[in-house]
Amino acid sequence: MVKDIVYLEESPTVEEYNTIRKNTGWSTYEDLDAVKEGLDNSLYHIIVRKEGKLIAMGRVIGDGNITFYIQDVIVKKEYQNKGIGTEIMKRIINYLNKTATGSAVVGLLASKNKESFYKKFGFIERPNESLGSGMWRREWNVDKEETE
Repeated sequence: MVKDIVYLEESPTVEEYNTIRKNTGWSTYEDLDAVKEGLDNSLYHIIVRKEGKLIAMGRVIGDGNITFYIQDVIVKKEYQNKGIGTEIMKRIINYLNKTATGSAVVGLLASKNKESFYKKFGFIERPNESLGSGMWRREWNVDKEETE
C-alpha cells in the first residue's frame, strides 16, 4: 500500500494526462485543445495524487445512460502492483452502479496482458461463444480528403 496518496473525483490537466500516458508507454496527443475537450466531456474522473503529483487515473466516457466506456486506467510504472489500479476500478464500478441502467453496456479495451485485471471486475474477453471480436480504428484523418 502506498502512503500519503489522495483519490479525487476530478480531471487531470491536459499536461498531466499526456505525461502519465507517456510514462506508461502510451501515445500522447499533439492537439491539446482536443485533449481538453475530451477530458471535459468525460462522464467521470478519478485521479490519484501523491504530494500533489498525478500518479494514476481513470475515467468513464459514454452517453451517461445506456453506453459507458472505461478509458485511461493508468498507473505510473513505479506505483503499479500496489493496489491503486484496483481502487480506481472499484470507484469506477461504484460510479457505474449508481449511474448505469440495468441493461447498460460497459466496455473497455485492455492493454495487452492486462485482461486478467479486468476479469476480477466481471469483464469478459471477446471473442467468445456469443460475441465477436472487439475492434477499433485510430487514424481518422487518413480518409478526410475522400469525404470533403
